[in-house]
Amino acid sequence: MVGREPERRLLDALVEGARDGTAGTLVVRGEPGVGKSALLDELVAGAGDATLLRTRGLEAEAPLAFAALHRLLRPVTRLRAGLPEPQARALRVAFGEEEGASVEPFLVGVATLSILTTAAEERPVLCVVDDAHWLDAASAGALLFCAHRLGADRVALVLAARDDAWGTFDPQGLRELVLTGLDPVASRALLQARFGATTGPEVVERLVAETRGNPLALLELPAELTRDQLGGVEPLPPQLHLTSRVERLFLDRSRRLPPTAQTMLLLVAADDSGEPDVVRRAAATLGLVDADLQAAVDAGLLVESPASLSLRHPLVRSAVYQAATGAQRRQAHRALAGALSGHGDPDREAWHRASAAEGPDPEVVAALELAGTRARRRGGHVAALAAYERAAALCDDPAKRTGLTFAAARSAWACGRAGQAQALLSKARETTDDPLLLADVARLRGHIEVNLGSASEAHRIFVEAAQAVHPVDPARALDIGVAAAVMRTFGADSGTPLPATDALVVPVADDAPRTLCLRHMLVAMTRVAEGEWHAATTALDRALELGDRVDDRDVLWNLANAALQLGDDRAQQHFYGYALSRAREAGAVTAVVYCLQRLCFGQYLAGDLVAVRNSAEEAVSLGRSIGQPAMTAPPLAWLAVLAALQDRDDHDDHLARLQELVAAYPLGILTDPVHDLTRWARGLRAAGSGDSAGALHHLARFRLPVLARMSAAERIEAAVRAGDMTAARGWTDELARFADATGRPWALATVAFGRALTADRAEADALFGQSLAHHADAGRPLDAARARLAYGEWLRRVQRRVDARQHLRRAVETFQDLRAESLAARADQELRASGETARRRDPSTPVKLTPTELQIARLVSSGLSNKDVAAQCWISPRTVAFHLRNVFAKAQVTSRSELARLDLT
Repeated sequence: MVGREPERRLLDALVEGARDGTAGTLVVRGEPGVGKSALLDELVAGAGDATLLRTRGLEAEAPLAFAALHRLLRPVTRLRAGLPEPQARALRVAFGEEEGASVEPFLVGVATLSILTTAAEERPVLCVVDDAHWLDAASAGALLFCAHRLGADRVALVLAARDDAWGTFDPQGLRELVLTGLDPVASRALLQARFGATTGPEVVERLVAETRGNPLALLELPAELTRDQLGGVEPLPPQLHLTSRVERLFLDRSRRLPPTAQTMLLLVAADDSGEPDVVRRAAATLGLVDADLQAAVDAGLLVESPASLSLRHPLVRSAVYQAATGAQRRQAHRALAGALSGHGDPDREAWHRASAAEGPDPEVVAALELAGTRARRRGGHVAALAAYERAAALCDDPAKRTGLTFAAARSAWACGRAGQAQALLSKARETTDDPLLLADVARLRGHIEVNLGSASEAHRIFVEAAQAVHPVDPARALDIGVAAAVMRTFGADSGTPLPATDALVVPVADDAPRTLCLRHMLVAMTRVAEGEWHAATTALDRALELGDRVDDRDVLWNLANAALQLGDDRAQQHFYGYALSRAREAGAVTAVVYCLQRLCFGQYLAGDLVAVRNSAEEAVSLGRSIGQPAMTAPPLAWLAVLAALQDRDDHDDHLARLQELVAAYPLGILTDPVHDLTRWARGLRAAGSGDSAGALHHLARFRLPVLARMSAAERIEAAVRAGDMTAARGWTDELARFADATGRPWALATVAFGRALTADRAEADALFGQSLAHHADAGRPLDAARARLAYGEWLRRVQRRVDARQHLRRAVETFQDLRAESLAARADQELRASGETARRRDPSTPVKLTPTELQIARLVSSGLSNKDVAAQCWISPRTVAFHLRNVFAKAQVTSRSELARLDLT
């Protein structure tokens, strides 16, 4: 290898860093033939005692979920025995070794991470993945998840991919090395080493210039020139195009072989197993012999080893396969399907049979449908989509074809291909009158609208679907009806009524807890949307009583959503937390991110701002890890709120990142929550700087009633301080209707607070007292401190300085505990004006930690072991230990018990 010294040093440093305990990931990308594989070969050759794990993407293998990952992990199969059972089962299902319930694809990623980091405890691990642009999507997802979660682990992960064919592989911000052609000096040296002095100087310069230093072109193009052309005696061809020319050279070389050897080449090009025995069995059915195989090897187009048989370069495959006739390809695939039959690889067999099909074939359709079902169960949604779509194309039964089309749509949505999912759903709607299938189609259409389109349109779709399916399947109608009712509580109301509501909410004697819970929830959400708070609260309480008997994430977080709407702080935290624990156990990363976003509401209200930061940061990190940037918008908004309250320097950065996300991605139903949280952050920031008019401007523009109620204390106070008493009284009266009907202590406290701020002197004292009395049971310390501050200010203004001090003192203490700097400063100033100087109860400096360190320190402080923390954070125990050492050093402590007593921020 010549001319790659800087790149080799970079890769060597990556491996040495892994040896020293710092994991590293690098994506090597460049055009075909630029030397990516050769560079990886050099890296592997110098890996020393490292455990080598190597795989590559295969274009023909794209429909086979986790195929590449299976090959990668073969050398460390023994380590699967030590995995937690959910992870071990996920791998068994993913690799087709076990049937059963579906697994979450990211649980496979977690299991892969566990294996890599466990192997690294024994010795350094080098993972090398070539042709990553052709990885099956499931393998790519698992490896990218690992790349983002590796930390203080002795693992180096290197992936190589083409510039022009990312396929399902998106580097997602990983460090990249762009490999370009060799420089002229290295190019000349390569030509000299290969062809000696037989090449004329002018020919060398033209080859160097036209190939732009591409090593494959430098080696292959001269081999096709005559001696006189190489020596400069005869002119060179007019053009020496890189990829197309090299591909043509490979094709010409293959066509000089005997016909039987060409058929052998096509057979290998059509194969995706790389297993010599499979190819030989297929070859035998076509009358081919070992001499045909050897001829292709001797021509330099095939590479044979005892364990594998592969084409020399991907361009050989594209040249040979694309040049073959349709009949020739079908013949090759038919032979390969026969070779695989009965050898335990039904998915590969099904795809070869599909490629060999000339028209509709019920047997092939059935085989592909089973392959799709297996892929979906393994979490390979891209593979499932391909199988269902191909099965539908080969199916001549209209009803069956529609069902397969819908199955493809579900898989398309599951792997993030929303446009394709919508197109498939439209096709399914047009070709069926089955009310059950139409209901399922509508539910998925609505779900897509919720996330990416119009929430009001989603509500209309849900309502019409529930009404239509109710006569034939009331259970389906109930599920869809609850979804519609939840939409209304978030302001997404199309105005379309659901006449079946009255029938759906009537209990039946044999109702399961889940069904009965949904009936009560439908009542509660319907009454919320209609402003009938007392009836809604009564129904919700009944649903909550059943909630702990329901093990269904959708129901759990809808219970939490209902509790959020009705201001039941304890219930919303309980059920979001319950849903989060179930999602963690299942490895359902998307669900984890959702629950973490929603937990921030209750954590903020409860004054646990460290938990808010912890949840939000984890949600941001996980959202990026799974390539779902839109899901990071709500937690980023919470970080902006937190930064505004605490007067942190990162407030503007959070808002800037948030604005970029909002501009780049559709947020669907999250649009209004994100905008309202952004307004809350801006309002808090303005209030903290003394800009009362600015604070009111932002806080008066809330769209969601639930967030307006949550921030009512700030909004009412902002209106009063800005002199808009009409707005303050209006918001107070609006909240009073809610408070009187629900009896929530925090709401009663805030109503009394709002009335105290707008009352005359004769009434204010009693109203402040009522507010604080209700706050004693409310569990919202920030709002209570805000009421104490306002009461203290009022008492000082009426010359009751001694009475003011006790309230101002407690307000200062709470604001200091919560790091609400501007509020603490305001309370402190009032306390001084009353004749007393505030004293900090804890003069120590809070420990400043990174988000990851903070999360780990918090979990360790709760009593979890390193292994338990690693499992919850989806990182390795070694990475936990690394961050914990940093925490101990920053905090200057030596034990977990000391850590638990610290003020962490």
